[in-house]
Amino acid sequence: MHSLVFLCARRLVSHCPGARRALDLLPAELYPVLFQAAFLDGRTLALRDLVGTWPFPVLSFQRLLGHRGRHSLLEEKPSKLCIQAIILAVVAHLRRVLEEPCRGTSERRCRLRVLDMTGLQDDDTDRGPEGMSLWSGTVALAKACIEISKHQSECLKRGSKRRKGPSGASAALQPVGVEVRADLFVNGTSYGVLRDALQTGAAGPLRLKCRDFHAEELSVAGTVSLLESLEPAGVRRVDLRFNNLGLGGLCAVLPHLARFTDLLSLKLPYSNVDVRRLTAGTDAGLRCLATQLGRLPCLKELNLGSSRLSGKLRQLLGDLQAPLESLELAFCYLLPGDLAFLSQSLHAPALRKLDLSGHDFSENLLQPLRHLLEETSASLLHLDLMECRLTDARLEALLPALCRCSRLRCLGLFGNPLSTPGLKTLLRKTLVLPDLRLVVYPYPVDCYTWEPPRPPSASDHFFEDVVDEERFAAVSAELCRMLVSSGRADAVWTASLCRHGALDYFTL
Repeated sequence: MHSLVFLCARRLVSHCPGARRALDLLPAELYPVLFQAAFLDGRTLALRDLVGTWPFPVLSFQRLLGHRGRHSLLEEKPSKLCIQAIILAVVAHLRRVLEEPCRGTSERRCRLRVLDMTGLQDDDTDRGPEGMSLWSGTVALAKACIEISKHQSECLKRGSKRRKGPSGASAALQPVGVEVRADLFVNGTSYGVLRDALQTGAAGPLRLKCRDFHAEELSVAGTVSLLESLEPAGVRRVDLRFNNLGLGGLCAVLPHLARFTDLLSLKLPYSNVDVRRLTAGTDAGLRCLATQLGRLPCLKELNLGSSRLSGKLRQLLGDLQAPLESLELAFCYLLPGDLAFLSQSLHAPALRKLDLSGHDFSENLLQPLRHLLEETSASLLHLDLMECRLTDARLEALLPALCRCSRLRCLGLFGNPLSTPGLKTLLRKTLVLPDLRLVVYPYPVDCYTWEPPRPPSASDHFFEDVVDEERFAAVSAELCRMLVSSGRADAVWTASLCRHGALDYFTL
């Protein structure tokens, strides 16, 4: 339910001419609620006026939009037009300051120095054409940085021609600028514009400061160039995926991460590493990779998904200086010895998130997994065991260790050949876990219209046609009834991966 102040703000921003006239008369304390109302209702003209006269040094999306009771406006796929309006307002403000550095202060001047845009969601599944992706936001910011840097150069050229005397010189050199903190996403298409923005805008009026850096399908040279152009302070995550770097490429890129002293998360999925293909440089490459990982003293999250690391986990993680809290090793072809090492390592009692999807937990791996869960039981919040060939019998053997994970909040089991009775057993046994709020379960095998060669995976959308929708709806309803009758109506049991995909280490 909205407050009376918010409802009044919503009414004011709905009438742009009236809102514009009122801004000079309104106290600064009303700007945040006016911004919220304008953002929620897509009032782009009001947003431009508000940002153009922002009375505070900082405008933070997280603070203004991240929490409204139990609701977050940032989770609603922010409007592309709203984001663009805010960026344009900052550019317009900087253009005015560059053109009129000595104008009077009778009118309300914008005091904005930091625009914090971090926290925008980037879930493509349900954003729609009106939403703004992280990629689009990055491009828009990069173009804005380049535009305002060019305008600054033009103003300096004009100023040097007409400047006369020391007073003019001091006015022309008056520092001005806005720092934009953002999460950046780049691929081959947007590489050039982001590189130019980072290099030309480093000392310009609009400066990009990255928090989370995501790059896809870039060459080694392109990746290194962008990493070197980022300001190191404040970078907490580097996510390099689908870049086909290989072991040699990773060894070339990782030395450039040591300058990010605040780096907490490193994601390197789909890097085309396969230690099973022994070549002359494999061992040296693994030693180099391990050494570089050991030079990241604050690292808490590591994703090596889809790298074939059979038997090499001890070598790779052995140089880490502090325990990891999130470890994603999906489809890594791990051996029993790898899980045994993990169980005995300094990481096990600290792990909050663990992803071992894509492994065949038959007799050889099942017992090491049970031991690992016992070692992580005091800290584990999020466990993914998707597409692991877990049958009813294997899951039941795993349940005693699973139920010892007393803090578990999320369990991913999609893609396993479980039956309806197996799911019911899972639900009854895990009722002892008080914090378990999300379970992503597979389509039960007894709900298939015909028996597929394997359970559906996360990418097999065509397998949905194999499921008897009526039978599956009855199973889902029965699971919901069991939750309600057990006093756990707040828990979500679903076969949809959409909600699961939004979970992140930094939100645990």
